[in-house]
Amino acid sequence: MNQYVTGTMIKRLRESRKLTQQQLAEKLMVSDKAVSKWETGRGYPDLALIEPLSAALGVSVIELFSGEDVVNTNRAGNMLRTRIYACPICGNVIQSAGEAVVSCCGIVLPPLEAEPEDEAHHLRVEKSEDEYYVTIPHEMSRSHYISFILAVKDNGTEIVKLYPEGNAEARFKISRTQGFYYFCNRHGLFKVPVC
Repeated sequence: MNQYVTGTMIKRLRESRKLTQQQLAEKLMVSDKAVSKWETGRGYPDLALIEPLSAALGVSVIELFSGEDVVNTNRAGNMLRTRIYACPICGNVIQSAGEAVVSCCGIVLPPLEAEPEDEAHHLRVEKSEDEYYVTIPHEMSRSHYISFILAVKDNGTEIVKLYPEGNAEARFKISRTQGFYYFCNRHGLFKVPVC
């Protein structure tokens, strides 16, 4: 059985907060033997204790589940490392400028993997004064459509959300645009560099 929370993580976080097993147990209204079992991998916290446990340890539930601390190291950002997430339940689009743990509608979302374009998915780019006018000749029915087009710039991103039965088109400022991503709800994410 896969652990949903590691005992090593619980112990490390408890010790970093200078808590004894007894003190953590009191905060959670469990025995210190239960905390000991969690930390040695001989037992797991009840799912109902996950939120109080994360609060007592000073981390988010997602950090507790991932087994890794989320630390802001203030690394220089590179927008080409943009990660894109799409919720299969509600259609929400979430982006990050690097690695992240992202959840929506109660599920952890993996980052989408961009594919090169194929014959059925081809983004057309036209320059119009100071803008790129992008279109995708693609079905836009309720069951098969392009969900969004995203322009990656060296200083950020710009996204246009599309809807079924609309047009698969958008306008983006040319300045600083380095490439485009777009998402087909059936075939995934596609990436196109600016030539």
